Amino acid sequence: MKEIYARRSIRKYKDEPVSEEHVKSLLRAAMYAPSAGNEKPWHFVVVNDRAKLDAITEFHPFTQMLKEAPMAIVVCADVSNLKYEGAFWIQDISASIQNILLEAVSLELGTCWCGVYPRELFIKEVKSLLNLPEHIMPGAIVAVGHPNEEREVKERFEEERVHYDKW
Repeated sequence: MKEIYARRSIRKYKDEPVSEEHVKSLLRAAMYAPSAGNEKPWHFVVVNDRAKLDAITEFHPFTQMLKEAPMAIVVCADVSNLKYEGAFWIQDISASIQNILLEAVSLELGTCWCGVYPRELFIKEVKSLLNLPEHIMPGAIVAVGHPNEEREVKERFEEERVHYDKW
C-alpha cells in the first residue's frame, strides 16, 4: 500500500539510464493488470531513442519532462478484435499504466503519465513517429527515470466526496 500513497508525478530526472531489469519489472507489473474478459489488449513500446523522446515534446505540449527522462513507455491497445465492441480497452490499459506507476515507486523510479488518447493529433503523431500498425491505438506515454526532485505527498482523502446509497 505504501506505493499507492507515495506515488507522485515526477517531471525532473537525473541523467542516468533505467536498467533493463527495471524496465522488465515495470512491464511485468503492467501485464498483471485486470482487463475486461481477460482480454489483455495492451502492447508497449519502450522508447530510449533521445531523438524520438524529444520529437514527442514538439507535438505534445504536456510531455516536456521527456526532454530529461531517459526513457518512456508508450502504452497501446490492439483494437482489431476486441470483446464487448471495444468498449473497455481504455480502462484495461489505464489499469496497466497504474501498475507501471506503482511498480516504479517500489523501484525508486519516477514516472509521469501523459495522455495521448483521445486527442486525434497526439494519436496521429505517436502512430507516425513509432510506426504503429493501423490497429494499434496509443493510449498514453509514461515518462520513466531516476527522479531529480522530491514532491510532497499530501493527504488526498476527502470524506465529502464519498456518498452512500444515494448522492
